Amino acid sequence: MVVQAFPVVGGNIPENVIDRVTQVEGVKTAVPMVVRFGYQVESVIQLVPTNISIGIPPGNWSTLVGETPLKPGGQWPTSTLDKNEVVVGPSLATQLNIASGSKITMGKRNLTVTGILDTRSALLSRAIILPIQLAQHLFYGHTMWINMIIIELETTEAREEVAKRIEEEILGLKALTAQERNEIVEPLLNDIDTWNIGLSSVLYLLSMILVMMVALINISERRRDFATLDAIGTPKRTMFRMVVTETAFIGLIGSLTGIFLGSITAIFIVSVYTEIPLALFFTDLLNFVPPLFMITILISTVIVSAIAGIISAIATLRMNVAEMLRAEY
Repeated sequence: MVVQAFPVVGGNIPENVIDRVTQVEGVKTAVPMVVRFGYQVESVIQLVPTNISIGIPPGNWSTLVGETPLKPGGQWPTSTLDKNEVVVGPSLATQLNIASGSKITMGKRNLTVTGILDTRSALLSRAIILPIQLAQHLFYGHTMWINMIIIELETTEAREEVAKRIEEEILGLKALTAQERNEIVEPLLNDIDTWNIGLSSVLYLLSMILVMMVALINISERRRDFATLDAIGTPKRTMFRMVVTETAFIGLIGSLTGIFLGSITAIFIVSVYTEIPLALFFTDLLNFVPPLFMITILISTVIVSAIAGIISAIATLRMNVAEMLRAEY
């Protein structure tokens, strides 16, 4: 369970509230955290943070990273504040050429990197993980504030009751269960899905119109050939298949080209707006643009093109053969 989730709910809370949270019936452990998103690119509109700094009490690292290990030679930071030790994600390490023992600067402090996470997680790969007191000094200048509490319950069946107790016994706190977090995010996701469906429908319609125009232009340029085929007794279904096959092939070539160029463009845009080197995305291209998504685009584009071909073929079969032959010969 997340309490006073930042930035979903927003605001900071006193660190000493942890003692009151742990006394609530049903709470097994409560781990305070300090989370800060980093925005560093000033030359472009920054849509996503370039890193995320997370402060957590030493010894509670698994609360954040689970079973994620450190790369060989690394170790977790100690609780000694004056050592200024941190662990960073692999994406940041590659981008900034950081290794265990390297020095980085945050605020006015020089920090020592004691380890690199061995993970493919999008969040953890851009994370800077440090002891909570160091994070508090960096972000607040004192150790009075936190902005997130992660709670482990004694029994998962009682999460709703425990969340209600926390909110009733400690004013100003918001305990978010998984269902409540989903309820907060769901309207936004629904709006995104609606826009995605609408935009996809418009794009497919435009694609069908463009393919149909290309097919009609090709048919117009070869009307004499089609008229001749019809005059010598070629079955209409054969000409029908010719047109549909041609438009489907146009859709196949177009979709393959679009998938390739679209994937490159997508990772280029993300690279620009996150300041992550482009080379890091190519190694995980299939995770960034899943194969199932590629196949869906390929099949749907071919189907739309075939539909455009059917409409064009119907127009072709309705032509007046006698008038066409007189005009051409």
